[in-house]
Parts: sequence; structure tokens; C-alpha cells
Amino acid sequence: MTIWDIIRDFLHNLFAFDQAHPLLFTQFYFWAFFALVFAVFSLLHSKLLLRNAFLFAVSLFFYYKTSGVFLALLVFVIVYNFFAAKWLYRLKNEKWRSALTALSVVVDLGILAYFKYAYFLTDFVNNLLGLQLEVHDVLGEWLNMFVGADVFRVDAIILPVGISFFTFQAVSYVVDVKRRKIQPVENFLDFGFYLSFFPQLVAGPIVRASEFIPQLHKPYNLSRRWFGIAVFWIMNGLLKKLILADYLAVNFADRVFENPLMYSGFENLSALFCYSLQVYADFSGYTDIATGVAMLMGFYLPQNFNSPYKAQNTQQFWRRWHMSLSRWLRDYLYIPLGVIGSFLSGSWWVAFGVAVVAGAIGIWAWRRPGDRKLITTNINSMNTMLLGGLWHGASWNFMIWGGLNGIGMVIYKVWTQRSMGMKLLIISLVTLLCGVLSLTLHYPVWNMFFVWTLVILAGTLVKWGFRKASVQPIKWLDVSWDVFQTFVFITFTRLFFRSGSNLDPALANEQAWNTAKNMVNQIGGAWDLSLVPDMAWQHRSVLLLFVIGMIIHWLPDRFKRRYRIVFARLPLPVMALAVVALIVLVFQFITADLQSFIYFQF
Repeated sequence: MTIWDIIRDFLHNLFAFDQAHPLLFTQFYFWAFFALVFAVFSLLHSKLLLRNAFLFAVSLFFYYKTSGVFLALLVFVIVYNFFAAKWLYRLKNEKWRSALTALSVVVDLGILAYFKYAYFLTDFVNNLLGLQLEVHDVLGEWLNMFVGADVFRVDAIILPVGISFFTFQAVSYVVDVKRRKIQPVENFLDFGFYLSFFPQLVAGPIVRASEFIPQLHKPYNLSRRWFGIAVFWIMNGLLKKLILADYLAVNFADRVFENPLMYSGFENLSALFCYSLQVYADFSGYTDIATGVAMLMGFYLPQNFNSPYKAQNTQQFWRRWHMSLSRWLRDYLYIPLGVIGSFLSGSWWVAFGVAVVAGAIGIWAWRRPGDRKLITTNINSMNTMLLGGLWHGASWNFMIWGGLNGIGMVIYKVWTQRSMGMKLLIISLVTLLCGVLSLTLHYPVWNMFFVWTLVILAGTLVKWGFRKASVQPIKWLDVSWDVFQTFVFITFTRLFFRSGSNLDPALANEQAWNTAKNMVNQIGGAWDLSLVPDMAWQHRSVLLLFVIGMIIHWLPDRFKRRYRIVFARLPLPVMALAVVALIVLVFQFITADLQSFIYFQF
């Protein structure tokens, strides 16, 4: 092989898209790419227009390296929304403004629906009408006709990386222009840069134009302290992703979820809890890296996580988890989509159940006018969570996951308005019912519910005892109990979230349900407690890492801020040594094949 062959291969690998190895933050290639970008950026940072144009170009290149030809889709979304917003802002007639806004939202969400929900809707129509329709990529066929060759496959629709994130940003931009909260961006390069900024392009956070666009016109400023904070976030994210998320996934969680029946109830339950930490470490790890990389270039992304497993209830959890999505759903969700989503699930039982509940709520609102505000609030919570489930994936397992979180939020609101005596009575009756169903029906799911409600009953009984004795409960113990119960509930809902992930869309519904059912059967089935110590010892490294990860997560926020600032203030040579030491530590945990970020598929 000649030197020219080596150079040619290097350039090919540098610029060609490899579907089997998309560009990831955890690859050495990315950090070589970023080093080159940052070197050029350091020469251009004072020339704002040139700087923004350069970063727009490298952001497009980054997306090409993660998604290949889908770069054209991103460019279309950028071009369409740029001109739609400018036209919208000039219109004076409110009806025409509303019509254009609606058209833009339909175009953006239509693109999302085409790529994300084609299999879902095809499966629904087939089940409803008894047809045998198959998914056919019409867009790919049109593109093949346009180029005059079979370049694009037409037998399957592939989901572009990060499509949910940049379409949601586009929708928020157009709607904010319509509301006159912001003015449209005048420079096309600035708008393209906003919608494609590579650190947060493929997995969020979802950035509002009002938060980001003003930063494009500010002089670059990175103090010594903020440089240290940026490096800290990058290293923190890599540690979360490669040590916590990937190690727990590859060495335990993925194996159990792939074949739950091969593992015991204890191992299935342990894998579920490990996955709950894994998905947090994976997603928040990506956000930390994105935050640090953006900060090095003088841009600040909104906070997306705030120690969510410290939440004392489900409502508080969603104020701490994927905060940019929660805010987006809160601000841009107009139409109650819960019932629509349930019919799209493809399950008539789910649709019938939602219809019955909706009817009961309607009667309640009619008979109790004073409760209408509470009813409206709870309906909005359910709609938001059902839409959140539908956003995450085209599988009714995601709908169940979203619905369970919505139910958790509603129950919490109702629960807090009841007296301690009433709470004790309700949970006693629910526990008794679950116990009876467990003994008579012999379904594992009722065994799970019975054990869980029994634990809740014990805690409620202790709290009731404190009240009767006129003794104030120990605050930290009370908070710990609420955090524990919330974490257990959120972890249980993760069963349906994980079962619907990483699947071929054509098989997602059936396969996801079977995985969830098998895990419930194992967890709720008979346990041989004498084997639990041996199994725990066999998986000791994974369980120990899980415990360490949760302890770090539950550390007080003030303590975390303190060691973050201590790291940022280290002398540069000491900081460099610390970074090298952390990289060596990370390499001890790296698996043979780097794992993609979980939220890339959303």
C-alpha cells in the first residue's frame, strides 16, 4: 500500500458516513474533530458572522457523520422554517397568521410522523381493517427517481437521528414568532446555526430561540473559572456514560432484558433498577458533555436534569427530568391528545378504557362544578404524559409508560388532599384487594402489587402512628421514604420504557409487550430466597457500581457544587493530570463496541 493509498483511505474515513459507526461523543474521532473545530474557532471567535457561519458548517458536517443523507432533511427543516417565520411575522391578518402557523406545525410534525410513526400507523390500520399493508418509503422512491438511480432503500423507513429534537425546536420557534415573543432571525446562517448546533443537535436539550439566538451576537467570553467548569462537565458526562451507563448495560441490564426468562426474579428486579440508573446516566451524561463542549465555545445550554431521583413525588420528578421537554410540552401542547394517543396505540382495550375514564370524568365535572379546575389540571397532566410517551416511541409500551406517569401525578395530587386517616383507610383497602387477587387469581402481577402496597401500607401506618402520638416525624427519614417510593414507582414504569426501546419498528409492539410480560412474570413469580445471596455475589461488581452511582446521585447539591468549583479552580497542570487520570479510569470500563446514546433513537 502506497502513501497515497493511506492518505486516500484516511480522507475517505474522515469524510464518509459509516452507518455502523456513527459519530459519538465517546469516540476518539469526535474529540479529534472538536479539537480541530476549536482551533479554527479560536481564530474566528471575535468575528461573529464568520464564527457563526463556520459553526453552522461544522454542525452540518457533524450531522452528516451521524445520519448520512438525512442531512438533506435537516437542511429542509432549516430552510422551510426560516422563510415561514419571516413571512409569518410580516402578516397582519390574524387568520392568515394562524393558518400559516398551523401549516408550519403540520409540516414539521408531519415529517416527524412520517419517519417515526409509519410502522405504528400501518400496524394499526392492518389490525383495524384486516389488511396486509407493508411500509414503503415513498420519499426514498421519489429521491431515487430524482437522482435516476437506486441510491435509497424503499423497503423500510429509517428513523433519522435526533429528528424529534430539531423538529420540536423548529415548532417552538415558529409558534413564538406567531405569539410575537421573538422576532424572526434575519440572517439565515444564524438561524441554521441555532437549529443545528452540534453539541445538542441529536439528543437535546431542546433549546428555545429566545434563549440561544441572543448568544449568537455576544462577544466570546470564557473566564478561567468557566473553562474549568466546562472541562468538569465534559469529564462528568464521560464518566456517567462510559462507567455507569455502558457498564451496567453491557454487563447486566441488556442481557436480562433480551431474555428475561433465563434469569431469576431477583435478577430481573435488579436489572430493572440498574436500567433506571443506566438511562439517567446515559442521557444526563450526554447533556453534561454537550453543556461542556458548548460552554468552551461561549454558548450556554439550558439545564436538562436536576438530580431527578431525589424527587419526592412523580410531579416533582418530571420537573427534574428532561426539563427542556417538560417545558416544551407545557408551553406548546394545546389539544388534549391523550384519547387520540390511546386509539393510535392499536389496542381497542386501551381506547375503551380511556373512553370510560373520560366519560366518568365528564359526569364528575357535570355533577361537581367546584371540582372543574382540579379536573382540568389532572386532564392536562395526563395529556402531557401520554404525549410524552408517544413522543418517545411508536409503541403502545411507551403509551403505557406515559400513562402510568400521568396516573402517578394525578394520584399524588388527589392523595395530598386527603387526611392521614383517610390515606390509611384507602391504602389498607387497596392492599387487601391486591392480596385477595394475588391469592385467588395467582397472577404474578398481583403478587408484585400486593408486596408493593404492603410496603406503602407499613410506611403510612408509621406516619399515622407519629400523628396520633403528636410526634413530628424525623424530617430526613420522611423525605427519604418519599424519595424511595417515587424511585420505585419510576423504576417500575421503566419496564415498559425499556421494553419498547432498541427494537425494529415493524416488530416493536408485540416484542415489547412480551418482554414486559416475561419480566413481570419473573419478578412476581416464586422466589427461592436461599439463592439470592449467591446471585448477589455473582453480580457483585454490577450491584456495587449501582449502589455507588445512587449514593453519588443522592449527595447534597451544595456538596456537588463545592467539588465542581474545587475542580474548576485547580491549577491548569493539576487539572490536566486529573483529566488524564480520569481518562485512564474510563478506559478500564470501555467495552469492545461503544454503545450509542439511548436518546439518539428519539
